[in-house]
Amino acid sequence: MNKLLLIAFLSLFINACTFPTYVSNLLPTPYRADIHQGSVLNRFDVNRLKTGMSKHQVQDIIGHPSVIDPFHKNQWDYINYSSLGSGKIINYRLILTFAQEKLTNIDTNGIGSLPALTFIEKVAESNRINDEKATIALAKEQARIAKIAAKRIAQEKIEAEKAEALAIKLAQEKAEAEEEKARVAAIKLAKEKAEKIKMAQIEADRLAQEEALKTTQAKIAQNIALAQEKALKEKQIQEDNKPWYQLWYQFIRQIW
Repeated sequence: MNKLLLIAFLSLFINACTFPTYVSNLLPTPYRADIHQGSVLNRFDVNRLKTGMSKHQVQDIIGHPSVIDPFHKNQWDYINYSSLGSGKIINYRLILTFAQEKLTNIDTNGIGSLPALTFIEKVAESNRINDEKATIALAKEQARIAKIAAKRIAQEKIEAEKAEALAIKLAQEKAEAEEEKARVAAIKLAKEKAEKIKMAQIEADRLAQEEALKTTQAKIAQNIALAQEKALKEKQIQEDNKPWYQLWYQFIRQIW
């Protein structure tokens, strides 16, 4: 009996404690607007950020930063403290780091309180990721094709250079052969000319010797003729100077 009384008493006490809450839930509550302070971000836009973007591209996606530290101009802070009408508090901080005007680091550790993506945003993000993958795949394929084309062009250039070098070598060899042929022909012609000159000189020497011989023979004949003529004259003189008896003796001898 005592236990039943205790249970009944506790039931009345619990109902008395929860009754004001139940009543308050039934009463209309005043409207309270959402209060946003700082940068208003969403996960869909934050997920679009990529390292390598310029500051201008970042601003086009999520706007200007809440804070730019004058001592750290390469760091942008997106800070938000929002009080929703439902009483929920949202507080996040996105830190972006730049180097040479390019985004180098995205610190998302402080944005855990951002609302999750909606179904439509998930679909849009999935499409965006697929488009990016397709773009990357297309870029890779184009790069591969460009690499193959560059390799082919390089190979064709090498082959063209080899062909040009071979043509130059053949031309040089032909020129050298022509030069050697011309040199041999010139040497042969020079030898033939020298031989002709030599033969002409020999013939000239022979003719000169013959002419000299003829001149010598003529002089000898002339000298012989002069000597004979002189001898005849001397003999005639001797004949003319012989005494008469020698002449008579010769006459008799001729008769006999």
